[in-house]
Amino acid sequence: MLELKNVSWKLEEENKWILRDINLKVQKGERLVLTGPNGGGKTTLARVIAGLREGAEGEIWLDGQRIDGLDITGRARAGLGYAFQQPVRFKGVTVEELMQMAAGEKCSREELCKLLSQVGLCARDYLGREVGNGLSGGEIKRVEIATVLARKPRAAVFDEPEAGIDLWSFDKLIQVFGDRDRWPGALVLISHQRRLMEIADTIGVVCQGRLADIGPREQILPRLFGEKSGQCPWDGGND
Repeated sequence: MLELKNVSWKLEEENKWILRDINLKVQKGERLVLTGPNGGGKTTLARVIAGLREGAEGEIWLDGQRIDGLDITGRARAGLGYAFQQPVRFKGVTVEELMQMAAGEKCSREELCKLLSQVGLCARDYLGREVGNGLSGGEIKRVEIATVLARKPRAAVFDEPEAGIDLWSFDKLIQVFGDRDRWPGALVLISHQRRLMEIADTIGVVCQGRLADIGPREQILPRLFGEKSGQCPWDGGND
């Protein structure tokens, strides 16, 4: 289980709270989609969970272990996976090498091929390719998602996994995220995509730095797409 208790983060140079008092729990096997207006704090929240934002207040727990005092490497070792909105490129490292490093143990080529296939990539064409400028944004995004899957984390956060993904590959991703046998851990998806929300167990709305609402998909989804104004329907922003 991934749990956040009163998590807040302040942009010190502007003396501005970007996140305020975020509380949530994601159980093993649960799919939580966090959505909300651009600039509402979703990506900042993902980065705070991953350990990429220093100075956050509150507590972050993973399967009974408090991890907010750990850096990104320590959190990864504890079992937390994270996929960037804009993936990192690794010059001189092949896709196969990156996935093997992420797995932390020897994976068969068959298993690596299966993971790449799940995200819409042909393993024959990609295992030996460098994770650098030779890959398009969409390709490197899919490689990153396959790499997180190879790690088999206890919980994972994906920041806009649909970014740069074509329609066919997006269908593959929905299958991956929705398959509890392939993905048994707690899963947090940052997304505006309705199709990803439709496979969620729970949807949370991050608005003006706060978790403005959270509940079962059946409760939250109709309210989200019934709102036509373009404004956040949950008032209650930063102080």
